[in-house]
Amino acid sequence: FQVQPPPSAFCDSSSKLLPFVYNLTIFYAEANLRGDEAPLVATSVVMFVLAVLFFILNVFSRSSDVSTILNPTVRLILSTSLSLFLPATSYLFSEAKNAVGQTADLSVRARTILMWMFLVELLRKKVEAILVTAGMHGYSDTIHSASRVVWLGSLVFFNLRSAGKKALYGTLWVLAAAKLVQRFVTVELGKRSFAYGRNPQLLASYMTQMLKLQGQDNHGPAGSDVLKRCNYAVIGEEELKKEAGPKGYKLDELEKAILDTDSSSSVITVGKIWAFAEKDPMLRSDPKLKRLCLSFALFKLLRRRLEEFPITDAEASNCRDLVFKGLWQEGMVGEDAIQVFSDELQFLCEYYHSVLPVVFASPFFFVHNYILFPIIVWAFCILMLISCSNGDVAYALDSFRTDNYVMSGGMLRMARCVLGKVWESLSTPFVFCGVDISITILLILAFAYEEVWEFIVFLLSNWFMVSLLCSHTSTPEWRTHPLLRRIIPSIVSVRNTMNQPKVCFKQFSVLRFSRLSLPLPTREVPEEAKTLIMERLARVSRDAPLSNGMSVLRSAEHRLSIQSHELSWACKSDSIAEVILTWHIATALLDATCRGARGLRMDARRPRHCPDTAPTWSPSIRSSSRTTRTGRSWCTRT
Repeated sequence: FQVQPPPSAFCDSSSKLLPFVYNLTIFYAEANLRGDEAPLVATSVVMFVLAVLFFILNVFSRSSDVSTILNPTVRLILSTSLSLFLPATSYLFSEAKNAVGQTADLSVRARTILMWMFLVELLRKKVEAILVTAGMHGYSDTIHSASRVVWLGSLVFFNLRSAGKKALYGTLWVLAAAKLVQRFVTVELGKRSFAYGRNPQLLASYMTQMLKLQGQDNHGPAGSDVLKRCNYAVIGEEELKKEAGPKGYKLDELEKAILDTDSSSSVITVGKIWAFAEKDPMLRSDPKLKRLCLSFALFKLLRRRLEEFPITDAEASNCRDLVFKGLWQEGMVGEDAIQVFSDELQFLCEYYHSVLPVVFASPFFFVHNYILFPIIVWAFCILMLISCSNGDVAYALDSFRTDNYVMSGGMLRMARCVLGKVWESLSTPFVFCGVDISITILLILAFAYEEVWEFIVFLLSNWFMVSLLCSHTSTPEWRTHPLLRRIIPSIVSVRNTMNQPKVCFKQFSVLRFSRLSLPLPTREVPEEAKTLIMERLARVSRDAPLSNGMSVLRSAEHRLSIQSHELSWACKSDSIAEVILTWHIATALLDATCRGARGLRMDARRPRHCPDTAPTWSPSIRSSSRTTRTGRSWCTRT
């Protein structure tokens, strides 16, 4: 157990593979698992468990194929796992460094642990939300990240002596530092931009002045004509000339921007997109695209409300007219209308919780972030390689290849060798060596997966699609260039094959106090329910009463089947939420009393007994309720 296997025990007699595997396994061969070195081995096992957990959650944690938001629980687990990586790897690196002394170069095991530390630092930003809202947070996170990057750089440049090894890990340090600078610059520019961080202030002034110019027309057109006259800004309002004042910004060019019917103006509005869609074959064939732009405009209004810039009554009334006199009367089904609101909320969630830079998605950002930035990083990596060899390019390339067995293509051969020995003999040194190699491979795969997936999700995101649609509307070159005009149809065809998030609701019971209960079941909202919801909201928008249920109990339809005087107390509250909660508890108690009855739960029974406490989702359920008795006799269904 404590004797290192002879060189003949390795896979082959390669001059490179043999010493590398020997140096990697010698620590575990000489380690006393019952003595002082037992915590080191245990820490390696814990690192392996964390790496496996991180890889699995990282790959399977998104709600859909194009989601930029991690599940909150999964995100907490990933953040905690990455936080545990740093102290664990620091402890392992310190012990591995002390084992070879201060003058010698770092051992293979120490360099492997240093590789883990760099990969963990590169992955850390993949689970942190990108916040571009001005004043949301300070610079503590950036300072902590910068201190970690500086510390990792000191470990590289003060502990590695070989030019090739220093060049490899120096390249990783350049990549980590570049990622940090990239995120810091992007977020800071976003917070100071009127298109992102300071947009709510600008949009508040835009809406106020736009409504004054537009005027109030309560008997105007309906359907598509309302949407064609809508001046809600999609993008471009930050380009207007503005002058700061005590009540916001004065936009001198606003009247010209919104009255100009030319779609090539700086401000792209909902009306311009709707009008352009009538003569553009692509937008006319796929109405989802123009509705996505409407969702984006509504998202900007909703975000403004959440950031303490309240919406005025005139704006709220105008927005209701836009939805119910324009969007709903355009002839679409309830599913399309609900999808507009769903996309609006998706924009909002991604703005505050996205772990990818999709908020800045645009052709301009794509060129700078995914073309120019990698070129600059590669230039710094080459500069690092040359500087580590004192300017000798030929020696730099040769040492980079010979001093690092991984860079000469030996990682897979070494993994196959070690894992093969584990399969054959379960030798303790090879088992723990296989653990170290597995950790490295899992972290590399996780980082590569994140980089590729970030690029794919960026291209397929709704943010990038809205930016492309606005460029398509405002720039004639996007419609005539043979390559540019194929971009949007290509992305749409790929998006249609992906798993898109669906509108769902969870079935919840406040009477389930068991901590061991299963997760709440999720059900997709049926198309009929979406249509009924929109019809109910449309009636309310036309000043139809939104009753708390009393009018239904007294109606002729239910007066004979329900003893209204016994149930009316549940509808006397002024809060409709309290009424819904009361009926929810009553339904759950009825389910507990009538365990033999397997009828529908709260979401179906509440419309049956008190349909006005929520949007009328299913008239067929209400009409099927002919006889309902009090007490245990309610279990009888006729």
